[in-house]
Amino acid sequence: MMAEATPKLENAWKQLSMPVQDAGALRQEAIDAHHEHLITEIETSEGPLATTLRAVYDAHDVDLFQQKLQDRIKSHDHDIERMCNYHYQGFIDSVRELQQVSGDAANLKKGIQHLDKELGDSCRPLLCIGDQLIKCRKVQKHITLAIENLSLCLPVLEMYAKLQEQMKSERYYPALKTLEQLEHTYLPRVMTHWFSQTMAEAIPKLREQIKDASMSELKDFLESIRKHSTKIGEVAMKHAAEQNNMDPTIAKKRVKRRRAPPPPNPFTGEVEQPPPLPILSDDEEEEELSAQDLVDFSPVYRCLHIYSVLGDKDKFETYYRQQRWKQARLSLQPPQNMHESIESFRKYFHDVVGFFVVEDHILHTTQGLVTRSYMDELWEKAVEKMTATLRSASDKQREEYRHELPASLEEELGDEEVQSCKVAGLMLEVKKLIVLFCHTLKGYGLSVGRLLELLLEMRDRYSEILSEQWVEVFSEIFAKDNYTPICCESAEEYMLILSQFPYQDQTLEESPYPRRFPFSQFVPNIFNQVKEYINACLKFSADLHLSHTEIDDMIRKSANQLLTKTLGGCLSSLIKRPNLSLLQLIQISINMNYLDRACPHLEAYISSITGAEKDSVHVAKLHGTSMFKDARSDAEQHIYEQLNAKIDEFIDLAAYDWTLVEPRGHASSYIMDLMAFLQSTFMSFTNLPGLSSVFHQECTGYIDKVAKTACMSACQHIASRLMGFLVDNEIRQLTMGALQQFNLDVIQCEQFADSEPVPGSNDGTLKMAFCDLRQLLDLFINWDWSTYLADFGKQQARYLRVPRHTAISMLEKLNNADKKKNNLFASLKKNERDKKKLVDTVLKQLRVLENGVTPQG
Repeated sequence: MMAEATPKLENAWKQLSMPVQDAGALRQEAIDAHHEHLITEIETSEGPLATTLRAVYDAHDVDLFQQKLQDRIKSHDHDIERMCNYHYQGFIDSVRELQQVSGDAANLKKGIQHLDKELGDSCRPLLCIGDQLIKCRKVQKHITLAIENLSLCLPVLEMYAKLQEQMKSERYYPALKTLEQLEHTYLPRVMTHWFSQTMAEAIPKLREQIKDASMSELKDFLESIRKHSTKIGEVAMKHAAEQNNMDPTIAKKRVKRRRAPPPPNPFTGEVEQPPPLPILSDDEEEEELSAQDLVDFSPVYRCLHIYSVLGDKDKFETYYRQQRWKQARLSLQPPQNMHESIESFRKYFHDVVGFFVVEDHILHTTQGLVTRSYMDELWEKAVEKMTATLRSASDKQREEYRHELPASLEEELGDEEVQSCKVAGLMLEVKKLIVLFCHTLKGYGLSVGRLLELLLEMRDRYSEILSEQWVEVFSEIFAKDNYTPICCESAEEYMLILSQFPYQDQTLEESPYPRRFPFSQFVPNIFNQVKEYINACLKFSADLHLSHTEIDDMIRKSANQLLTKTLGGCLSSLIKRPNLSLLQLIQISINMNYLDRACPHLEAYISSITGAEKDSVHVAKLHGTSMFKDARSDAEQHIYEQLNAKIDEFIDLAAYDWTLVEPRGHASSYIMDLMAFLQSTFMSFTNLPGLSSVFHQECTGYIDKVAKTACMSACQHIASRLMGFLVDNEIRQLTMGALQQFNLDVIQCEQFADSEPVPGSNDGTLKMAFCDLRQLLDLFINWDWSTYLADFGKQQARYLRVPRHTAISMLEKLNNADKKKNNLFASLKKNERDKKKLVDTVLKQLRVLENGVTPQG
């Protein structure tokens, strides 16, 4: 059977390999071939047929398969029948077996059908659940996709919400970072979603909003830094003062802590005593804050970073520098009437220091916003403006002192605080502020050389103001002095004077009380005030970092200016006062001697306080010695001039009758009064208080010298005035009686000169002052013209001091008197005619000697 079946299968495959006329035929052939294959498997298989049967049912062609199976069965039946015919017995046996198999097959078929039904019943719920499972799998897949997309979108939405929250809370610096992350990290992940485009379009607007907001913060910062600049400068200057061992109060004004009183008890009305304030140390009393503590610089950093990220850093730097320069100009603008108050100067310096401290902080905490070159340029402009401002303030202070202070001193002279002068004190405080200002900004790397040069200019102005101030000091001392030697009743008074003025006299120290110094009170007062002036000048030199020699030269220069110009001018004005007596002028001259001797002590004092070596070649000498000598000479000259002026008052009382016939027989009253005045005056010279003791011999010798010179000057002045009477062209007539009367007055003067009015003046020098008068009067009274004419031109002539023109003038006046007399009396005595003839003859000879020609008679 298997052999017969094989050709049929080959024929079947041959038939399948034949060309297909159409798709339906091809499909039918494929089905037929499949069934043939299954049937072949059934035929050839020795194991279970479940797989084959399942394939039949899966193909859903059970009827066709059954038909094919029947056809195959028939074919096999035919083959069986043929074979049975050939093998009949075997066939019978096979039929019998086949019948048995047929019954089993029927039973198997029923079992299979039963199983198929049961399998269909059991699979039906499973298939339903499978459909549901498929649906659930689709839902799960969609959920997974949704979760994946939400996982991408949620961070974007969260970042955007975070960005909106940061913008709302004005946290622009983190908002910019969030914006960057949103734009570059998160948005690219969700570009397929529609909302990403909306966010992308909003990003430029948000950037501009952040820029505008950060710029607004910067403007608020600039306004805030302007308000805190003064406090920052104050703190910086105080720290600099502490570091340089300067007084911290220069930089700030201590403000007392104040507390409002507690309210009264509403029931009793009593006010409870508040508990005392706790005692705090200097460090705890006021917390000192730095620039970064006082001001929040984060707006600058944020704005700088924001503009840097957004590519507008140059624009931000330009804007920042422009605004800060405007603020610098405001800081450099001095307050109104700054020259009147140290607080105004302090506020001015605090403001400037605060500005540069802030810029230095920005310089070291940013990159490029503030550079060192920019700082130096800004500082140069500031220094130029400050120097002009400080010079102007100094000029205003000086003008104010010159125009306002003297008027106010009229009511307050004697008050030492006024004498110290508020203007000089203010300049000294300003100097301290400038020094501290220089120390502060030098610590921040700024050059302060020009400000130190300004301090040297201010030093000269300070010295000038002090000199002008000391004019009032010296004038007050001169006004209060009694111009009498200082008398000490006790050892305390004596030691007080010695502590004020360097004076040593062993004899005076051994003498009993009361003790008298040769000088008046203004000597120690002047000496002390000069030392006060030196100390005041030295105060200005403190903290200028000058060498000892430079300070010493500066102090000596200022001291020379004080002595030569200020004190010299005051002494000159004092000496010229019309209300000073001769004794006061003498005392002033004595005082000049002791002030002159005190100059080396002043030089030593300057060297001691400046630290300069005494033998240094750079040490300048004080010019006080020459000034005091000039003042003493001026005082002496004024003594002579005042004495001569007093003499003029007496001589102006003279009333001579030049036509007097006979003399009165006694000297004129004005001459007698004048001689008495001179006698008492020169007696008082030698009896000055405190100068008669032996331990003042040196001073007494000086007074004797002045007295001798004054007496000689007085005699010469009297002689000159008396000679002026005789040679006065206003006198046209002169009689011998008037000459004899005039001679009596001259005799009184000569007797005064011979009376030794000043000790040691008995050597005839005083009488020599009247020698010209004496020779002239002797010539006319003795009528010794023969001798005069005979000795004319000789060195040993008796009347050598009688000039020809004077003799001619007096002879003409005598002749005029005789002519008038002849007109009154027609008849003249013979001796008078002879005398007139003699006068004419002498006149003729004198004119010949005078003019060298013969006069016409």
